Amino acid sequence: MRIVSFSLVSWLGPASPFLFVWVFNTVDAILLTWCAALRKDAAYTLLNGFWIVIGIIGIARAGGVAH
Repeated sequence: MRIVSFSLVSWLGPASPFLFVWVFNTVDAILLTWCAALRKDAAYTLLNGFWIVIGIIGIARAGGVAH
């Protein structure tokens, strides 16, 4: 999922739908965190939890909530 979204940014440059990319990547991180939690993989759960936090910040910035 992330390869597709980063490819989109690469192809479109400044015209990229950044909010969509952040939401897409954050949903991906949520799904991966859930899967890692089911497998009881603490390191992968923590890693993807970190990306969820980064994604929330990216969504806020792309949406114009935070500058």
